[in-house]
Parts: sequence; structure tokens; C-alpha cells
Amino acid sequence: MSASKAEVLAPQPYAGVNKTLLSGIIGSSMILFGSFGTGWLASVSPLNRDPFFIMVRTEAAGVTICVMLLTLGCWLLFRAWWRLGQKLKTWGKGSLKIVQRAVMLWSIPMLIALPIMSRDVFAYIGQGRLVDAGQDPYVDGISSLNNWFQLGADTMWAQDGTPYGPLFLTIEYIVVNIVGGSTDAAVLAFRAIAVIGVLLCLRYVPKLAELHSVSGAKATWMTVANPLFLVNFVASAHNDALMTGLSVWAVYLACKRHGFWAIVVLAASIGVKPITLVLLPFIGLLWAGPEAKWPRRFLYWFYSGSIFLVLMTLVGWLNGYWFGWLSVLLNYTGTGVSVVAPLGMLTIALQGIFGSFGMETDWVLSVIKNGGRLLGVGLAIVLMFRGKYSHLVQRMGIAYAAIVVLSPVIQPWYLLWLLPFFAATGLRDDWQMLWLHLTTIFFLAYQAADQIFVWQFLQEDLVPRVQLISWGISILCALYLVFLDPKTKKICPELLSSTNWLKKKVK
Repeated sequence: MSASKAEVLAPQPYAGVNKTLLSGIIGSSMILFGSFGTGWLASVSPLNRDPFFIMVRTEAAGVTICVMLLTLGCWLLFRAWWRLGQKLKTWGKGSLKIVQRAVMLWSIPMLIALPIMSRDVFAYIGQGRLVDAGQDPYVDGISSLNNWFQLGADTMWAQDGTPYGPLFLTIEYIVVNIVGGSTDAAVLAFRAIAVIGVLLCLRYVPKLAELHSVSGAKATWMTVANPLFLVNFVASAHNDALMTGLSVWAVYLACKRHGFWAIVVLAASIGVKPITLVLLPFIGLLWAGPEAKWPRRFLYWFYSGSIFLVLMTLVGWLNGYWFGWLSVLLNYTGTGVSVVAPLGMLTIALQGIFGSFGMETDWVLSVIKNGGRLLGVGLAIVLMFRGKYSHLVQRMGIAYAAIVVLSPVIQPWYLLWLLPFFAATGLRDDWQMLWLHLTTIFFLAYQAADQIFVWQFLQEDLVPRVQLISWGISILCALYLVFLDPKTKKICPELLSSTNWLKKKVK
């Protein structure tokens, strides 16, 4: 590689980074090619009639090869992420530019990938059509539309109201009207919108970190360069990317005491997904300032709430849905339970126990859901009133985490809502960083095998087989990287050896 080409990848003095960036590009490219056989397409997509896509999507061999490419690509990208962190471990001058360059280069192949690991992007199309038809997406499911299933949406959206905010409904409406009936163009448009959220994180995570005396490069590496972040917020085209980017921007503005604009930006984030409403009281406290006494804090809560209420009333009036999003926020927790959620596992266990005695179990989910919600809100309220101002963003992150974790449904990308705030306020290089690594490993393996598109006529025999292959590859790759790889096998032991409470137990 010539010197000029090397400079495109990484400037000096961080020698050896170019190879790491290149390996990440290869991993991301493998994810791209793997998506061609395992990613989601609407039935009406012209790509379904293309000879290449027919070959890789309707033949067992093609699907199997694509599953292998997708899974191996995820682990090659993960290794590149780990190696980048090792090579930039001093986080000195120029390291932030390298991390930003890594994000850009690793994202490029995913920009044109078929949606993987989730098909929510097709629900966006259906909800945009609902708005276009003059229906209320907070009340009507997309099954009320003609041809809804052929446009790629999951059946879980058939009769459910949307969990998204009023601003995103308008975005969905605009996209649907711009692209016409092309689902493929709509996917690219929604991915471009998701990338806006990624770019906001890329800009404001390091700025927020520097306000907390944390390396901006390290925080950005932990968050935006994280392979879990890239596959969910770029390849999957989740609107959570925009919600998260706006929320990070809002918190940064509040830390800089630009309170009015912080509320405006946070209102936009809530307008995408209402869950970020939990950040509003903490924004008010940041706006009030470090020396504020309780009368001033209550006053700024009043200012924050009033501005927010006016903005959301204006948006509700303009699109005609008013506060339909609020009922969704109060009642929606997803569909059923997820086994990766602590309360989801508790729900399943209790249903099994009571069911084995022939007792009714319909009440279990409702009780667990409402109990978790009350506990989460209670913890958030305590964190609003107790703690140092210097720890306010960290307290906000813990409150946010309480709301998310104490739900019977946790999707892997929900954790990415929280990560920017914990990274920006500092994760120690001990069990905290180890937890980040192990969580990323688990969810990367889980998602690589979870939502794999396979045509119905192949599903019965092929789906269990390719999922087993994917899990097998993930387990072998994870074990190799953690225990055998000469370059990465030291990472976890070093983090363990830096954990003070563990060292005391060993002694």
C-alpha cells in the first residue's frame, strides 16, 4: 500500500492501525454479502426476481454460505474493534480521528446491505402508509392496509399500534411519499435517516465525554465503533439510531447550559421514540446548574416541562395525533417477553410453575410488567433527587437503564440507548469494561443467529440447521478470541486482574 493510500486509513503515529482498519472493512463486507442471502426483502421487491438473489436465497447451499459469511463477518469486525482499542490504548492525540475514520470505513459496506437482524424498517413503511391513508397509527395496525404483508412487515405489527413518536410518523409519511411504492428505496432512505443518528453520536459522544474528563476517543470507540452499534444502527436501519443521537446531543447542550435548545432537541428525540422522556427531568437539573438550590431546580423543571409540552402540543396539532404517543408510552412494552430480559425470564419461570399446577397464568405478565415499571420509575425518581451534580449524567444513565432493564422485553439494541451515557461518564478498565465486552460478544452471537430470512418452503429443515451453524461459528470464534488468539487473549484476564474486589476475594 502506498504512503498516500495508507494516510487515508490512518495517520501516524499509530503504526499498525491500517491493517486493523482493513480487517474491519473485510468483516463489514462479509456482512454485506451475507445479507444478500439472509437479509430481509419485501415480497414485491424486484431483487427477488434477480438470478443472483434467486440463487443465494432459494437454494439451501446459498443460504448456508451467506449465514456463514454474515456470522464470520461479525466476528472479524469484532476482532478489528478489539485490536483498534489495543492499538489506541493511550488514547492520545489523533486517536479520535482514527476511531471516527474506522466508523466511516466499517459502515460503508453496510449502507447497501439488506436489512439484517431485524425487519422493523418494513414496519416504518407500513406506518407511513397508514398516515398517508389518514388513519391513526396509534390505534390502527398495518393489517388494515391492502397488500401490507407483501411489503415486508412482521406479523407482530399487524394489529398493534406504533410505539414511535409523532415526529417519526411524519418522517415515515415523507419517505413513503418520496419513494412511491419502492420498498428497496424506502429501506435506503430509512437507513440514511439512521445514519444521521450515528453521525450525531460520532460528533457529540466525544464532546460529552470531554466534559466529564473522559477520553473522547475511548468513549467513541466503546460506543459508535462497537460492532453491535454498527450492525443495529446502520445495517438494520433502526430508528433508535436517530433517537439516540438526538438524546446525546440534547444532554450535551444541557451540560453546556443551553437549556432551551436542549429541550427542543430532546423533544425531537422523544418524537422519534417516547422512551427518552425519562431524560427530561435530568435535562432540567443540568440546565439549573451546579449551584442551584431546590427552588431553582423546581423552577427549571417547570421551564423544561412547559417548553416540552408546548412543542409536543404543536406537533400533535400539526399532524392530528395529539398525545396518542403518551398512551403508547404508558402501555407498550413490546410483544410478549424476551428470554434475555431478567423480568422476561422471571415471567417465563412463574408461568411454568403456576401452569404446572393447572393454575391460570394470564395475570403473570401484567403483574411483572407493572411491578417492573413502578420499580424503574421509583428508582429514576430517587436518582433525580439524590446525588452530586457532577454525577448527574451518570445518574441519568442509571435511571434510563432501570426503565429499560426492568421490562419483560429487552431487545439487543435497547442497550445501545444507554451505552453513550455510560461511556461518556467513564467505564473503568476492570469488570465494567469486561461487562461491555462480554455483553457485546453475547448479543453479537445471539443476533447473528436470531432473525435470519429463509423462504417458507425451506424453513422446516434449513432454519434450525443454519442457526446451529451460526451459533457454532460464534462460539468457536468467541472462544478463540478470548482464550487463544495471540493478540486478544490478554484482554479479558487484564481486565479481571484490575478488578479490586475480585483481587481481594482471591487473597
